[in-house]
Amino acid sequence: MIWKSVVGKLWATILLLVACVLFILTILLMQFFRNYILDEMTDQLMSTASKIAVMLKHNEDTRTGLDVAWELISEETKVVVVTDDNRVYYSPNQRGEKLSPSYFRNDPDFSEVFSEGETVQKRIRLPEEGDAGRDGEEVLVIGKPLNEGNGKKGAVFVYQSLAVMKETSRATTRLIFLAAVIAFIMTTVFAFFLSTRITSPLRKMRVAAFEVARGKFDTKVPKLTNDEIGELATAFNQMRKKLKINMHALNQEKEQLAGILKSMADGVITFSKDGTILLTNPPAESFLQLWYYEQGGDDLQQLPPALMDLFAKAVETEQEQVGEVSFQGRYWTVIVSPLYTEGNIRGAVAVLRDMTREKKLDKLRNDFVANVSHELRTPIAMLQGYSEALIDDVVTTEEERKEFIKVINEESERMGRLVNELLDLARMQSDQFQLKIEQVPIKPFCNRVIKKFAGLAREKNISLESRIESGDESFPFDPDRMEQVLTNLIDNALRHTPEGGRVEIRQGIRDDKLWLEVSDNGSGIPEEDLPFVFERFYKADKARTRGRSGTGLGLAIVKNIVDAHRGTIEVKSKIGQGTTFTVMIPRK
Repeated sequence: MIWKSVVGKLWATILLLVACVLFILTILLMQFFRNYILDEMTDQLMSTASKIAVMLKHNEDTRTGLDVAWELISEETKVVVVTDDNRVYYSPNQRGEKLSPSYFRNDPDFSEVFSEGETVQKRIRLPEEGDAGRDGEEVLVIGKPLNEGNGKKGAVFVYQSLAVMKETSRATTRLIFLAAVIAFIMTTVFAFFLSTRITSPLRKMRVAAFEVARGKFDTKVPKLTNDEIGELATAFNQMRKKLKINMHALNQEKEQLAGILKSMADGVITFSKDGTILLTNPPAESFLQLWYYEQGGDDLQQLPPALMDLFAKAVETEQEQVGEVSFQGRYWTVIVSPLYTEGNIRGAVAVLRDMTREKKLDKLRNDFVANVSHELRTPIAMLQGYSEALIDDVVTTEEERKEFIKVINEESERMGRLVNELLDLARMQSDQFQLKIEQVPIKPFCNRVIKKFAGLAREKNISLESRIESGDESFPFDPDRMEQVLTNLIDNALRHTPEGGRVEIRQGIRDDKLWLEVSDNGSGIPEEDLPFVFERFYKADKARTRGRSGTGLGLAIVKNIVDAHRGTIEVKSKIGQGTTFTVMIPRK
């Protein structure tokens, strides 16, 4: 906790300042000593190499010249003399592994001493004694050309270990670190003494402030001094009294407003004067999400033009505006009223009432009788017409008779499916409907259902793709009923996707919910039909074309199965771009 207090911060600041200074000083001193020692060593080795080269040049007897040269070098300095005929001489103080002439001639830097006659300075690592593949100590090598006369060229290599320089640097570092530790200790004592005297009354004030923050507005701050801190304590006590009164009033108003907004069935959006959204309730958030999907993005700055026009008129005229907004097959009545602060408009509030259900009921009331009668009348009329044709011997050939019988069979099967689906739907909507929940491996289940449609997709030249994200996980649901859901959705997608199109099935588990999505890039569903796709006998195909159109009960059955699993199903669609059905089933 000390690092979060003023004492800790002041102490840390002083220590950080001292540490930075000492760190920079340490780096500079270490660099200085290292460079100084390296320069001295380089100069010494360069001088030694020059002297040896001169001695050997002016002394006809190489052995005599070397004896004199060995007297010039120190114990730490090693010398390797290489003549033009690859003869090599080592100083007597060398032990263990020795550098061969081939090492110098093969090295790209040292080879210039022989070829170019240049002086070369380089750091290398000597081979470890007894292990030629392992590096030993680091040394500084000076290569000096040796002119033996008659055009013969050799080289003198003088080297010395860098351990002395490193030891000196380590000693300097230890000395500086010792000084830094002493400075840290002295700084710590000074910082704590200074900060404690300054922050003692502030700590007491902090305790009182935390008590007030927890709602204990009766806590008082003691006035210990008559300086600025004492005046701060007096001001704090006065603020505490006013804060208690204001917080009580604000809490009441906030709880009342939050309760009203949350319990409202209508959506509420509060705007600032420039049109920025300040506050929304759950119904309004659903409204905005539908609009963002309609626009194909999530730009929070773009809102329905009709709503923004009402907002602009309300701000401009300072009067309440009423209008309607519709998209994605839903309808809202919007009332926009200006908001005032001290007589000036500070924004507006929009109330959105979802009128989709009312419009939906009106439409269903008008269409239900026609849809049901049409579904029943069409197959009955065809059965009656074709059977009368057979009875009256209108058919003249065996092929025509078989064709009529086939039509009669198809229409009877269609009526059978209609009756069975009506029975299933009635059973689902009654109290007798029971699910058989069991733990089902999701991936094999989905692959089995999708595989049933692989042949049909190939026949229609439709790409049937799947993306299963759940791996080997299992999930509790009724496998037979969920297979019915997935079968209906995939069948609808294939029937409404043209040749060369694509149907994709995605599945995963998110937030402990089973997530299934069937999407296609087919013809799509008109916006005005989206709210009604789960109703009985409702079809987006107004012509109710035989073959492509079903009975109008499949999606109603799907909706009831999903509801029985306490899940949700949503549909999103755009004309010419495709349709997406999303099913969410909770684990519990």
